[in-house]
Amino acid sequence: MKCFTWEEYFKCSYLIEANHNLNPNSQKAINDSLPLRKSKKMSDKNKKQFGVWMDSHQATIVGRENVDSGEFVVLGHANNAGPEGNSNENTANNHEIMLTQKFFKEIASLMPNVDAIHVSGTGQVQEQFIKFLAETPQYKNAVSTESTSNKMSDENFVAYVDKHFK
Repeated sequence: MKCFTWEEYFKCSYLIEANHNLNPNSQKAINDSLPLRKSKKMSDKNKKQFGVWMDSHQATIVGRENVDSGEFVVLGHANNAGPEGNSNENTANNHEIMLTQKFFKEIASLMPNVDAIHVSGTGQVQEQFIKFLAETPQYKNAVSTESTSNKMSDENFVAYVDKHFK
């Protein structure tokens, strides 16, 4: 099985888009030349898999009991209070960015050495978090997926993540 890191994906997305009009032999030649890496041949039960439900103010982090084995359990919650009122728009914007980065780091600190992560939630904060992970050396090779979902109980989210990784 071949898979992309996020960095490789962005570098060669133009080739992927360009080869849809080519004949099958040309498509195969381009696909074979793309900078892909072989995924590790390990069972899904040994991967360090995590799920995160998040919106811009709170997050629920789910992972396996023994990091790489066991049932999925809630590892923790993270909160982002958001910026306080500020009369200077530039200062308020910089403060909000700093708080968001702090929020992302708090979430990531609960997930050591991620192999696979599924991020779900409302809004666009999931995309920002996946970009944060792709730009962080420790997490850049993690396989990330995302979905949109409404807030759910911890038990329901654990079941949702378990179903996603089966």
